[in-house]
Order: sequence, then C-alpha cells, then structure tokens
Amino acid sequence: MQKKTTCPYCGVGCGLDVGLGEGISTPLVMADKSHPANFGRICSKGSALSETVDKERAPKRLTHPMVDGQVISWDGATAEIAKRLQQTIDKYGPDSVAFYLSGQLLTEDYYVANKLAKGFLGTSNVDTNSRLCMSSAVAAYKRAFGSDTVPCCYEDLELADLIVLIGSNTAWTHPVLYQRIVQAKESNPNMKVILIDPRRTVTADIADLHLAITPSSDNFLFQGLLNYLMQSGRLDEAFIAESTENFERVADSVKYADMGAVSKSCGVEKSDLERFFSLFANTKKTISFYSQGINQSSSGTDKCNSIINCHLATGKIGYEGAGPFSITGQPNAMGGREVGGLSNMLAAHMDFDDASIDRVKRFWRAPTMAETPGLKAVDLFQAIHDDKVKLVWIMATNPAVSLPDSESVVAALKRCETVIVSDITDNDTTEFADILLPAEGWSEKDGTVTNSERRISRQRGFVKADGVAKPDWWALTQVAEKLGFGEHFNYKLAADIFREHARLSSFENDGTRDFDLSGLANVSDDDYERLSPIQWPVNSSNPLGSQRMFTDRKFFTQSGKARFVASKASLADAVKVISENSLVLNTGRLRDQWHTMTRTGSAPKLTSHDDVAFIELNPSDAMKFGLKHHAIARVFNALGEVSLQVKIDDSIDSGQAFMPIHWNRKYAKASTANTLVRPNVDPISGQPEFKASNVSVLPLMHRYWVRMVSKRPFNSLEKYDFWSLNQFEGGWVALLGFDETTDWRAELASDAGSYSETSKNIEVLEYRNSLKDRYVAATYAGSNIETFLFQGGCASDLPSRAWMTESFMSSSALDTAMLVRGESDGRDELVCSCFGITHKRIRSAIDEGAKSSVDLAQTCGAGSKCGSCKPELNHYFSKSK
Repeated sequence: MQKKTTCPYCGVGCGLDVGLGEGISTPLVMADKSHPANFGRICSKGSALSETVDKERAPKRLTHPMVDGQVISWDGATAEIAKRLQQTIDKYGPDSVAFYLSGQLLTEDYYVANKLAKGFLGTSNVDTNSRLCMSSAVAAYKRAFGSDTVPCCYEDLELADLIVLIGSNTAWTHPVLYQRIVQAKESNPNMKVILIDPRRTVTADIADLHLAITPSSDNFLFQGLLNYLMQSGRLDEAFIAESTENFERVADSVKYADMGAVSKSCGVEKSDLERFFSLFANTKKTISFYSQGINQSSSGTDKCNSIINCHLATGKIGYEGAGPFSITGQPNAMGGREVGGLSNMLAAHMDFDDASIDRVKRFWRAPTMAETPGLKAVDLFQAIHDDKVKLVWIMATNPAVSLPDSESVVAALKRCETVIVSDITDNDTTEFADILLPAEGWSEKDGTVTNSERRISRQRGFVKADGVAKPDWWALTQVAEKLGFGEHFNYKLAADIFREHARLSSFENDGTRDFDLSGLANVSDDDYERLSPIQWPVNSSNPLGSQRMFTDRKFFTQSGKARFVASKASLADAVKVISENSLVLNTGRLRDQWHTMTRTGSAPKLTSHDDVAFIELNPSDAMKFGLKHHAIARVFNALGEVSLQVKIDDSIDSGQAFMPIHWNRKYAKASTANTLVRPNVDPISGQPEFKASNVSVLPLMHRYWVRMVSKRPFNSLEKYDFWSLNQFEGGWVALLGFDETTDWRAELASDAGSYSETSKNIEVLEYRNSLKDRYVAATYAGSNIETFLFQGGCASDLPSRAWMTESFMSSSALDTAMLVRGESDGRDELVCSCFGITHKRIRSAIDEGAKSSVDLAQTCGAGSKCGSCKPELNHYFSKSK
C-alpha cells in the first residue's frame, strides 16, 4: 500500500510516495514520479525521512500535554490556556498576547491561529518564522505588483535561456530544482547560468559566470544593470509605457551607478559585469532566481525591488521562461502568506486597510477585530523581553535558536509570564514552556501546504500519532470553545477549515485580489482527500489552476500597472570588515540539515557529511589567525561567543567567513550561529540581517581533544569545556575538548558497565604514545565493543568521524586491538550521504579509471540516488584538469 504526501522540508514542495503495509516496521519514503514539483526527484533530506520517523531513533517525542511540568489532560490544558489568555487580556489588553507560528504548520493550522488571534482575541501580534526567510520578497512583490504574487513556475526554469541565481546556493538549499536546472542546461546548450554570491558555493558547478560580489552590494549591482539597460537602449519602451508607472523616478535614481562605480563597489571586474549585463539585456527568456542571500538583509526589500525593476524595464515577466522568481525556504511559507500568518497581513492576501478589516470582520463574524498591524518577529521578542507581551504561544518552531541575538531571545522567554509551546519533540524552546502541547507532526497530521510556485499539495498522515498528540488546529479550536467562541470554530476535519479558507479568498473578490480559491470553496471531504497538486488562483477563469501570473500584463495595483520602486543604494552599502582583526560573517544552510536540526539531527545519514558546526575561512585568514584545518576556533563579538571547527577553503574571499545555522544546544555546547547575529532588520519587511555580522576569530586552546564513539548515548557531556555530538547508524559520536587529565580507563569501564548486563566482564584495550601525544582506547563488554576513542593534543590531529565510525562498526576484538596501537592515521571524510561513499573511496575509483561523476555512479553508486552530492563529485574532476 502506498500513500501520497508532501515533503516537510524546503519550499520546493516535493511529492512523496510512502510505502506502508504489514511487515514494514518503518514506512518507506520515495519520490512521487507524478508530482509536478519534483517528477520523481528527491534530495538527501527527503530520502532520509524514514529515519526521522523511526521510533527507536527519533528524538524524544512529546506525547501528553503538560502544565507547569505536570502531565494533564487535553481538556485541562486547553482550559488553562483559555484562562491565562483571558486573564492576560483583561489585565494588560489584547496586545499583551502574541502567537509565533511556523512555515512547518499546515495551512489549516495557520488559518485557525490567525482567525482566533486577529478576529476573536483582538491581537495582530501573529508572526511566523517565515519572517526570517521570505518577508522581504513579499514586501517587494507587494510594492511592485500591488500583491504578494510569485509570477513564475518551476517549468520556467527549464524554458529559460538565462537563469540568474542571486544569493542562492540552490544545489544545497533547493537541490531538486537545481537538478531540474542541470538537466535543462544539458538539453539546451544555449542556456546560460550566472551565479551572484560572495561565496563560490557548489552551485557554481553549473555557472557559466560567477560574480563574487562584495557582501551586501547586490542592490548597487542591479541598479548598475538598470543603468546599463537605459544607456544601451535595451528598454521595453512599450511595456514601460502601457504596463508600469514611476519609471522616470527610478531612472533618475540609478544614473550614478555606472560601470566603474559598480565594479568598485561590488568588487567585480568590468569585463564580468559587461558580460552579465549584456546577457540579461539580450536574452528574452530570463529568470532571476533569488533567495536568502537577497532577502536576509537590512535592505532586502530594496534589493528585491531592484531585481524586479530590471524585469519591468525589459518586459521580462508574464510569459514562459521569464520573471523575477523568489524561492521560499519552508514547505508552507506560501501557505502562511495566504492566511495572514505575518503580523502586517490580515488574511487571504488582505491588509489592514479599512475595507479589508470590515470585509474580514463580516466574514468571520468577529467580535473583537484587530485593526492595525502587529509586531514583527524581532520586535515581538523584544516586546517579550521588555514585559510588554506577557503571553506567547509558539507553534512548530525553535526561536531560541533561529532568531538573531539568540541569547537575548532566551532571556526573553525566561522572563515571559506565560509561554505556551506546541511541538512534536523537546527542543531549546520547549525548555521555557509553562504549558507544553504535543502536536501531530509530519507523517501524522493532515492538511495542505503551498510551495514556491503557488502549488497547493496535500500532506497526508500515514501513521498513528504518539500518545495523545493532536493537530494544532484542533488544540486551537478547544481553546476557542472554552473562551466562548465555539460556534465560530466548529471544525471537525481539516477539510472544513480549507473550505472556509477558500471561501474567504473569494469573498467580495471579483478579480481584485490575486489569491482566489473560489474553485475549491465547495470541495467535498472525499475530493479534499483526493486533491491533486494545483496552483492558485483556482476560479471560474482558471478551474484547473494557473501556471503563470500577469500573462495579461495587468497587475493588482489601483492603476492596474506595475510600479518601479526607487531605493537608495550607494557605494557605502557594501559591507566590509570593521577592523583588521575582524571578519564579515555570512550564515546559511547545509545540504543535509534543516533549520535547527530538531528533525534532521536524528537521521544518521544526514549528520555524517558535516558532523561538527564549522566556520569556513580563506587560507590567508586562517594563517593570519593561527588556525589549522579541523582545529576548533573561538568566534565572538559583543553579543557572545561560539566554538566551531575550522574549514579552510579558497571558495570564500579573505575578510569573509561562513557558518551554518543549524546547530542547537542539544548537539553542541556553544555552536548556535545566531548568538553572533545582531537583530538589525529591514525597515519595511522586518526581516533580519543574517548575512553580514562582524566577528573575531581565535584558536580555542584546550590541553586535550578526544573523538569518541559509543554504542549508547553519553551519560554527561556538560563536564567538558567543549563538546559536539551526533548520531550514526551504530550509536553516538562526540568531539570533546578539556584541560583536566581524565582517567579514561576507569571512566570508560564505568560508562560501559552502566549500560551492559555483563558489566563484570568489562575490558579496556588501550595504547599510549607520549611522543605523538596520542591515547587510543576501546572498551568491550564480553565480545561486544561499547566505546572507542582517540585522544590528542589538537582537534585537527584526530581521526575523522567517518573513519572512526566505520572502524567501530567493522571491528572485532582482534581488529580493535590493532587499531588501538595507532596503526592508522584515520583520515577520511564522507561525500555521498545516501551510500556512505567517502573521499578515499572516490579517490580510489578515480585511480581505477573513473573519469566523470557518471563513472562514479556506476562504479560505487556515489551521486546516483538523490544527486545532492553531484557538484562535489564534479569538483574532483575539475581539480584534475
């Protein structure tokens, strides 16, 4: 038996087939060959989803409601929430209450939360972690088009002759779309790809040109492009005259952005600028594909509008293979936008204007309607810190890790009068919950999500929820009922909510709003269950959905014309180091991890590629600060300090650094990236600046460093000065740093004995080499290996995780006795997560005659499953040329 559902990770929205049946202990997750988002493709995260629902391996599941640390019934928990909500509003007013939601929620969950808060509690303090990834793109679309309308579809990536990837490491953040682009480029020899990114990421593997611009100089770059289009006579004068407004003002604002000024500000050779500008000017089918590198900026909205301006100036919008295409980061960021999940939106793509407030109030029959925009994410948590927000309900997200200045967020949660958290597992944020609710998660819950091309897909449950976990929308309805609003929240199924959501989208619409699901407003329960992926708007004009928007060149502004938007970019916009001892820190995502690792951290396949949080440095900077490859560094600024493994790579320019966002406090003592990110936000969108923080870097000095493998979870790691932890197929791996001498023989025997039924037979095999400052040990309970460790004087001298775990899994007592004599240098690193193919295996295959990534796929399997590692595999052959 198979069930179709949708992936819970990025905004691509891949369809999945889940194999179920007798004798299958863990559901088998495969790509859906019929889903139009992925057509049978799947990335490393999606291919490892089975591991994340494995009951034995998944993190601790929340199974019962808790109030003040005590298990309680759902009736008791929701009654307590209703009481505290009412008391807080009565004492401090509705603005003292806030909801912080997530792109991990289903649209139905989002809808009910927004309706309860804005229509019945009277607070517009309803924001979402989507604020952190796509709110600048939303604000820019609204300024330009009068609506939050993504004009393109994924097919356009295959039909384009030029794709400009801007601030997007697509190969890792949206791998399935990257593979679609790769295939399209192979089919169309005329297609060109330009990558605009300060870092040379693996996405550069398909780029015909990489512009390694100075951090935060994007706006100036696209103002320069617009100036070039004007000066070279490449404008679409007819489109500008008939379908746009405000061009003259924008044209005047970019006159100073000549080729020389742009080259100087952006740090790009004039010849490369000329090539990019010329390609854009002369290629009719051009897609600008942009993501967090643009959005996550204190001027992100202006950057997005500068990109859109270039498309409007050349009329490159509203037809196949052309348009400004913002790709979202989360599976339902778009769904959250549809229902008003952002605090400056009301519902169904309506804002807080008088007409919309009245319209939504009448539709909901709302007694206490919010009438002004609420607090955006960063301001919301600052208001909690300042005791202005007294109660916050957090759903399906981990703001203690994901928000900037995370230590301040932790302090805010500690002092908040009431923190309610709905989630599926313990995480950094649940630690501060006064009321903790067990929510249904992916594989259990049922509803819809909308991907980056406006495509609505069903997420279907296929396993029974643990304990008494319930959908988030259901918990909200129970609270609403206890507050006296039950008749307005009398939903029995997710389909009931979806129908109401669709009706609101079409209520008094008459084509004046882009978001319209009138064609689905009366969908039956059975048809909702069978609902196939479909792109909105879905109405009488487009009963089967809509691939592209603005094909009629009509927009949703009052005049029906698109607006050019002027901004104030200058030479000073480029971010540079503030002193000779600092670096500009860029944060971002990895191939195999997701957000704060609450799901992916439990999947061994996904923790093997990058097992320790790291900082990527240029070789000259590493030398300058006295740092070795794979040593541990202190990274700090005025906000705090973290400890990270050093990766030395010339793909990043001197003066810059890169750090992944994912590590939470469960997997490392102090590696949370946002500890160092200032809460600076875009003044229009409220989106934080995650891409340009100034930091300093120094070696982290400890006398002893250990990499240790254990069959069982470690008893305690807090006693070590530094620790980082992750899982593998056979147990746990830790990297430790400390200064005090440890009696490993006694400690290992004690730990192994505490887990083993044969503790009397504990044996420790060990080897010590004082000259090399090396100690190696393995512990056995009878003939079963329990622990295995290497100790040295520097983290960079330790064997790799890949070698340690492989040795642990394959060793008999005799093998390990040889290992502890230190006979191997232990140097190897994983490349292909799907098949566990390491660097040494790839080098061996190349030595045996493999001449391309295709040969590697045939000889050892590397790259033949999800394809996420293909850019890295190709790098082996580009190096050898």
